Amino acid sequence: MYDVVLLTLGSERDAPGGCGSGGACCGGATEAATDPTSQTDAGQTDAGQGARAGGDTERCATERPRVPVLACSDALIARGARVELVTARSDAEIDAVLARLDGPARPDGLTWPDLDGKTRLVVATASDGQLRAVLRRLVRRYAPAPSKRPADLPGNRTLPDLPPVAVLPLDPARGGTHRDLAAQLGLPRDPAAVAAAVVDGTARRLDLLRNDGGSVTLDGALLGAADDAGRPLHWRARVEVDDTVLTNGDEPLLACVVGNAGGYATLDDVTLLTAPDPTDGQIEVAVAVPVVVRSALGRKRVRLEVRRARGRAVSVLPREGKVPYLDDGVEGELTRKRSWWIEPGAWAVWSS
Repeated sequence: MYDVVLLTLGSERDAPGGCGSGGACCGGATEAATDPTSQTDAGQTDAGQGARAGGDTERCATERPRVPVLACSDALIARGARVELVTARSDAEIDAVLARLDGPARPDGLTWPDLDGKTRLVVATASDGQLRAVLRRLVRRYAPAPSKRPADLPGNRTLPDLPPVAVLPLDPARGGTHRDLAAQLGLPRDPAAVAAAVVDGTARRLDLLRNDGGSVTLDGALLGAADDAGRPLHWRARVEVDDTVLTNGDEPLLACVVGNAGGYATLDDVTLLTAPDPTDGQIEVAVAVPVVVRSALGRKRVRLEVRRARGRAVSVLPREGKVPYLDDGVEGELTRKRSWWIEPGAWAVWSS
């Protein structure tokens, strides 16, 4: 018999993307003052937007579990699981749930996950940003400091295998045209099917991107922006994948994609990523560069040149100003060099 924690993050009504978006996970401002490393580029935390989030605690306290959550709970109970429903409104409350996944004490004192434990976690998500918020806290919990790296950690990883999580999508539309990560991975969306995967399914291991800003990426990041009329804005940055330089920062860019899965594979019908695969141990990166060419008659026209590379790490160094981006659907602004690197097979999902 499994103990299953069915975790929901605050109310996605409080900000685009909900908890983990740099918006508000209800009442989740408490950790921002004590944990500066949890900040994003915009100075916001995974859990909330400071004092602006705290004023909505009363409204959050009146929330009730959504229908898919209750249906999944019923299906789990019918399969013999003991189920607890938890709504986390802060990073600290997420951490309290994740502590139940800890393994036995180690001689080196490191907090380590128990991959053979009888507690399983289901994350009810209204967005990929909410799922990312939970994975980010898992990484912060189990990744050892470089000075405490244990001998049993694989040489190509900075953290152990994270405990598998089940994903319960709360937005049916995200399984269609605007595909979320669960849809891309072919994970079950029906609450009963999610429950079956938790109890009888297998753990499917996936690659994870970490970055030097202290966060993680599950799907991918899209850098660039458009004006109010929808026209892409030019920007400049040096983009380097392992030892390959896609652009040195002297030419204008329209977009840059750092891909683990396929959420940002295309942009306005332009194929940026050709074969993103969250299980191949590599990052796929693409830049879109406008290039002026002359026709046989001497007329100028602009064509879009897409340059691609694959590797284990990528760095993006903006040359001027701020570069807006979306990372797993979460908005931010890049003002300094950012590096992502691959953690092969670091996280896992329960799949049927």
